[in-house]
Amino acid sequence: MAEDYLSLLIQRWRNDPGATYRSWFLWDERLKNLRSIRRGLAAVIQEIETGTFGTAYKGSSLEVVVRSIAEQRQIFRGADHAFLWKPKLRIPDIYENADNQRAFGRFLAVCADCTTCDPILDAVRALDQRRIKGLGPAAANLLYFLHPTEMPPFNTAIVNGYNALAAARVKLGSWEEYLAMREGIVRLNTEHRGLLSNDLGAIGGLLFDIGTKRYLPPPPDDDPAARAQWQADLATVREASAKQAKSLKAAADGDRTHTEIQGWLRDLGLALGFDVWIASNDKNRSYADGRLSDGCLTSLPKRLLESSGADGIRMIDVLWLDKASGAASAAFEVEHTTSIYSGIVRLLDLALGNCGPAQGLYVVAPDDREDDVRAQLRRPAFRSVTALAVKYLPYSELEKNRQAMARFGSGLKALDAVARPVS
Repeated sequence: MAEDYLSLLIQRWRNDPGATYRSWFLWDERLKNLRSIRRGLAAVIQEIETGTFGTAYKGSSLEVVVRSIAEQRQIFRGADHAFLWKPKLRIPDIYENADNQRAFGRFLAVCADCTTCDPILDAVRALDQRRIKGLGPAAANLLYFLHPTEMPPFNTAIVNGYNALAAARVKLGSWEEYLAMREGIVRLNTEHRGLLSNDLGAIGGLLFDIGTKRYLPPPPDDDPAARAQWQADLATVREASAKQAKSLKAAADGDRTHTEIQGWLRDLGLALGFDVWIASNDKNRSYADGRLSDGCLTSLPKRLLESSGADGIRMIDVLWLDKASGAASAAFEVEHTTSIYSGIVRLLDLALGNCGPAQGLYVVAPDDREDDVRAQLRRPAFRSVTALAVKYLPYSELEKNRQAMARFGSGLKALDAVARPVS
């Protein structure tokens, strides 16, 4: 039966280390970025509502959000192309046309506040009726990060994968066809929920891998020869996946290095007399014959839990907290290989929330990423960062000085002596 072959395909895909399920959907940073992108969209909505968004994509809060999405590994590569200003075509027409910009802002605001599916679909149809030139269903990627269980991601490869799997003819650029495809995706996801997820990113990744021809869709029931060839092709894909082990191991080594830096900061914070918080999705990582969160807080202090940026604060890599007051004394985002955008947004969640500013905000990164850190922190979209005195802390300085700081240091003085201002 075709359904049995599709189940076999999904099982093979789930076990493929190079497919999107393992390389993106199960990626720890995906959950962190999910929250940061939502926070970034809130900034876009606010700027449009207050008339401070401006008339350009470059340097805008929207660029920060879309660039963060585009850096979500291979499935979202190129997601920013739809929002880049194309001067000859005057698209997408949300920069020069103030009415269209406000309509786009209202669309995002309504979708951000929705708790059920129907209002989201109504907002999509209302936006479609405006016929804003150049603003097609690529914007559905924004909706995915707001409502991952309701709206699937969208790009050419996903459309190609859906057409191949469902024998459909969905066309790019039409909101109506996206919504029709969504119905089919939800139906497929429901039928195979045991192998997929409530989060439509999983089936989106499957369709992406079919659309890029990493996997071929199951053949019709009435073609035994095609079915035999298809099973042989699946075996070939498995062999090809094994060849990717070295590069994927390198990525895993990068994750371990990220955890190691968090461990250094944990131990240093405890030695200096702070309570320490480890990002909620990193707590159970293995470190030093135990868990990364050993000896750390199991819940945030009340003043942070009740702040407006609580969701983002929970995901900050490491927090040092004053034992008496529970106030944040220092916050650290470790940016080993991932996008610096999301980490900065999380620091801003803390600094600009209603819980009082932290004494020190630090981007901790390899020495060879210093220019990248400085460039990103100086972007117009992060203009408030300058006043917050965010500092860059290179790996080498932390590694070289952390033991002496733990023995002889107090507060943040020793740390600030080796951290570098970026303004």
